[in-house]
Amino acid sequence: MVARAIAGYHRDEKGDWVADLECGHPQHVRHRPPMEERPWVLTQEGRNSHLGTNLNCLFCNMPTLPAGAELYKTTKEYTELTIPEGMLRDHRTKAGTWGRIIVREGKLLYSLAEPSGSAWFLRPGIDGIIAPRSAHWVVPHGRVRFVVEFLRAPEPDEDPDEDPDDDPHEA
Repeated sequence: MVARAIAGYHRDEKGDWVADLECGHPQHVRHRPPMEERPWVLTQEGRNSHLGTNLNCLFCNMPTLPAGAELYKTTKEYTELTIPEGMLRDHRTKAGTWGRIIVREGKLLYSLAEPSGSAWFLRPGIDGIIAPRSAHWVVPHGRVRFVVEFLRAPEPDEDPDEDPDDDPHEA
């Protein structure tokens, strides 16, 4: 886990408190005993006393695009009704092919097979990064609109003659 300091707070659409972490990612900080014990979030003084405190940032644990990755293909826009079946189950990209899931509206659950339990709710402003050959899937969370960008970043053992315009998914 990657620890990041709390830089501020805001409320989400339901009125729950969200910590704004130094990395720019959000993290809910709810007080819902017995599952979540954070009584300090209930008062301004309590929240202020936790500014600078580290929280594990789930989004910083997501893969990151390598420097020099170049966009070569973008899918059409998908909705909760038009997501291809293959995206809803375990699939992977080819060697040297990275993906970026960009949600334009709504929420989309993005999960990785390894490490087990790695999952993120993507929404506008929070993109999902797919590493080459990484088994992953998505699940819509209500109404959603999104695209997937495919980027090229060669791996050391990659065939340089492979056509980047081919289907970016492995068979």
